[in-house]
Amino acid sequence: MAGDARPNVLVIAGLDPSGGAGLVADVRVCEQHDCRPMAVATALTEQSTAEVRAANPVTATTVGDQLRMILTDVEVTAVKIGMLGSEQIADEVARALELTAAPVVWDPVLRATAGRVRLYEGDPGRAIELLDGHVALFTPNSEEAHALTGIRIDSVGDAVAAGMALYQRGMGAVLVKGGHWGGAAEAIDVLVTPDGHEVLSAPRFASDGPIHGTGCALSSAIACNLAAGMPLVEACRTAKAYVAALIADAVYPGRGHGAVL
Repeated sequence: MAGDARPNVLVIAGLDPSGGAGLVADVRVCEQHDCRPMAVATALTEQSTAEVRAANPVTATTVGDQLRMILTDVEVTAVKIGMLGSEQIADEVARALELTAAPVVWDPVLRATAGRVRLYEGDPGRAIELLDGHVALFTPNSEEAHALTGIRIDSVGDAVAAGMALYQRGMGAVLVKGGHWGGAAEAIDVLVTPDGHEVLSAPRFASDGPIHGTGCALSSAIACNLAAGMPLVEACRTAKAYVAALIADAVYPGRGHGAVL
């Protein structure tokens, strides 16, 4: 039987039934990048395109057992982590990641913008401690970076400071996303690495409201690019251009917000 030569990308994330973000969107991004996705759900959310009403974490031992089954069987080329759901799940994920040396991209989903529902039970700072040493790239938005560091993000300098604080707590590199701050003309992300920082800018596209799933798509695209062998800066730049194209052609599957997919 012929094998599948595509890179294997493992997605660990919550399930968004609307398909605009989370596990479904991550899998679709992997397919668009010619990677073979594998997926473990950390939570089952109750949401539409308009709002998130609740998040129901999966049993932590179930998540851990699924991950160990995959990682002792399949050679994974990259890992994308999204919504973890709880501190207990973060602990199981950290233990399972001992089984792979693949680069890990973590998008820390803490709270839903639509509905303001908490998507993580426990102290998110503890999750950073648990995943210390496993994460090649951490991709918080400005609100998440503020929540985790206490640094309010209003400028590139603020983003560099927050990124450096998170890097010093064990993240391999940090991409502070600029979708929620900056001027009207540009969307600016700041990548902090052991070698310094890079400012990644692109035109900001006007929309009728928030576009769902941008962070999920970006982090998944970066993971796929790393799986393909791209250097980190190139992986981030290429993924940013990919997401910009999705935003420019956003879809509106329901009565609520638009989505990248």
